[in-house]
Amino acid sequence: MELIFQELNLVQEIMMFIGLLLIFIGVFCDIVGSIGMVRFPNFFVRLHAATVGSIGGAVYPLIGVSLLSLSLDYLGSIRYFIATGAFITAIAIVLTAPAGSHALARAAHRSGTVPVYPKVCDHLEEDKEVIEE
Repeated sequence: MELIFQELNLVQEIMMFIGLLLIFIGVFCDIVGSIGMVRFPNFFVRLHAATVGSIGGAVYPLIGVSLLSLSLDYLGSIRYFIATGAFITAIAIVLTAPAGSHALARAAHRSGTVPVYPKVCDHLEEDKEVIEE
């Protein structure tokens, strides 16, 4: 264990701290998302909880792993590949997860298989009525 923390300069220590902090934030987002999946009342709110879990629970830890790998000298040149791979994966998740959640919500609403309750205002239904007229 001494080999890991043997000679770190201040920048490496800060990067390691921020990386570990981002990993713990990701764990918190995963826990909040999983609690939301169990406790929330309907499909659409649960879908929001799933998106929070996938974005916060995947992107923050990946960026944390990227920073953590850059701060560890004993990984050698492989640390740049780890950091690049983790960062590109985080960008891919940020771009695709909201689009997937939106597609699921829109398909569920259009098919009518999922009831929308409690409903205050439904703009998609109003748009559908305007288009049909």
